[in-house]
Amino acid sequence: MDTRSPVIYLSHGAPPLADDERWTDELSAWSKDLPRPTSILVVSAHWEQAPISVSSTTAGTPLLYDFWGFPQKYYDVTYAAPPAPELARSVAGLLGDTGGGLHQDPSRGLDHGAYVPLVEMFPEADVPVLQLSMPTLDPQALFDIGTRLAPLRDEGTLIIGSGFTTHNLGWFDPHAPADAAPPAPSSEFDHWAAEAVDAGDVDAILDFMDKAPAAHEAHPRTEHWAPLFVSLGAAHASGGIDGQSVIDGFWFGLSKRSWQFA
Repeated sequence: MDTRSPVIYLSHGAPPLADDERWTDELSAWSKDLPRPTSILVVSAHWEQAPISVSSTTAGTPLLYDFWGFPQKYYDVTYAAPPAPELARSVAGLLGDTGGGLHQDPSRGLDHGAYVPLVEMFPEADVPVLQLSMPTLDPQALFDIGTRLAPLRDEGTLIIGSGFTTHNLGWFDPHAPADAAPPAPSSEFDHWAAEAVDAGDVDAILDFMDKAPAAHEAHPRTEHWAPLFVSLGAAHASGGIDGQSVIDGFWFGLSKRSWQFA
């Protein structure tokens, strides 16, 4: 590769993201501006497993429809991306000496934190995709994992942290307009996050529960913010945080802010 692949953190949405024309257009436009990856490694908010694990590398493994109570059309979505055994071997080489070693779950397909945004960004499903579990929600530990994954960028791998910049489902009202004004805590956290990433303040981001306004309200549980730490680690290992906010705004009160790191 002549150039290093960027790293991204995106707010992935629920399955109905596909019905939001503005958001899908934003994701599609973003992917067109990215260098074409040789493979994609996704760290999703929806896979916490220790020891750290990778998903199936067998073609035809079904998607994981890890949601309930939605109309049937969301369970009919397919995304038959090629498996990524070479990427799995590279990840094993970088992380294989972590506590418990690197495991593989041969039955684990892509969950909605992976395939929902990828359907919009890489609709041809022609780039090999692998998912990596989060073995912990500890910010520093995930940052360190990202640091160790940084060499994948020089192989053309696009590392994606997939979460949600604010994620309090108590704010979600499907009967309200999707673009209705967000609750104040969501807006406050989003503003702080934008400033912290713009300043490259890794220490503050890792210590967000104590440094960010409304952190406990924006993230009653932190799994949707945690993939950012992996993305930051992979970016920081290359010389610092150079983050650009590519998508902003709110969706049913939740911040969909997403970043690209050079």
